[in-house]
Amino acid sequence: MKIRPLYDRVVVKRVENKGDMMQGGLHIPDSAKEKPQEGEVMAVGKGKRLEDGQLVALDVQVGDRILFGKYSGSEIRLDGEEYMIMREDDVLGILDQQPVAVKKAS
Repeated sequence: MKIRPLYDRVVVKRVENKGDMMQGGLHIPDSAKEKPQEGEVMAVGKGKRLEDGQLVALDVQVGDRILFGKYSGSEIRLDGEEYMIMREDDVLGILDQQPVAVKKAS
């Protein structure tokens, strides 16, 4: 199933962190973990409509990794997957992928 958000809304899939252990080696159960506040944009709307009727395109694009607030958006479930729908205003920032610097052997 595909979803097309309206206006300035975006569909986001949360990105899970890989580490499920603390530094001391303690295992943290899923029920005690906080949900990540980082996600990947899966779909975007056409843009925000201004008071004069003009349509302004969104800054986020499909495939962007974003940060959002803890209580942002509404959670939905499509085809067994969890997604969030939120307004572009709820997006705190876009994460840029920086190339990893190679350390010189000395």
